[in-house]
Amino acid sequence: MRVALKLAYIGTEYHGSQIQPNVETIEKELFKALRNLRIIESPKSANYTCAGRTDAGVHALGQVVAFDTDKPNLAIPRIINSELPPSIWAWAHAVVPYDFDARRHAVSRHYRYVMTGEEYDISKMREASKLLLGTHDFENFSRSNGEKSTVRTLERVSIRVDGNITKIDVIGNSFLWNMVRKIVTALSMIGKGVRDKDWMAQMLSPDIYEEGIELAPAYGLTLMGVNYEENIEWIEDNYSLRRATDQNAKRILRHRVMAEVLEELIYHE
Repeated sequence: MRVALKLAYIGTEYHGSQIQPNVETIEKELFKALRNLRIIESPKSANYTCAGRTDAGVHALGQVVAFDTDKPNLAIPRIINSELPPSIWAWAHAVVPYDFDARRHAVSRHYRYVMTGEEYDISKMREASKLLLGTHDFENFSRSNGEKSTVRTLERVSIRVDGNITKIDVIGNSFLWNMVRKIVTALSMIGKGVRDKDWMAQMLSPDIYEEGIELAPAYGLTLMGVNYEENIEWIEDNYSLRRATDQNAKRILRHRVMAEVLEELIYHE
């Protein structure tokens, strides 16, 4: 039987999602859990696939992986989570066809970037973001990783403000390495008045204009979800969702306390 999982993780402590030698990664922990539970013998023998790689420090809410197993009764979130660290959790599973490929069968991916937003001209950012929609050559918004083509299609770029936080949502068919973080940097530069809409148009014509731009910090980026044409019948695990909510509520409280401590160190009150 072939099983797909939806995974969430806090990427802060990991050197990305893809397994690498001698460093901590999301897949290293996932493969260890699946082997310990004897759900799979190895990723290769299980025809393991993943919807997409996330960089070091990047998070996920709806990462999708798939693998073959002869123990489908064990391949459910609450059992798999018992072998995973608290920063990684499965929260839904589905039985999928044997030819299902989590990466190749994906039709779109949704990323969200969160940043402070008090100093930005949001209207200028929104106007510039319209230029990104459709099919373009995003070579100026990527870091070379041997891709055959740097042409990608973006379906949606939305920018909204929530208090002093700005959220940028980007949905596209697929993404180049570092593409979303460079798009965020470009929009931020326009929001600060450092660049303008015409510059954005130039950046989308790498055959006549080339410029390197910095990456936005990894900690603000989350892979929100992956969409498929197939009608996948996901079964959410309410216990796993409640457990993750409780664990993350404790993390939020700890970060709020640390923010208060840092303010006291700065302002000496």
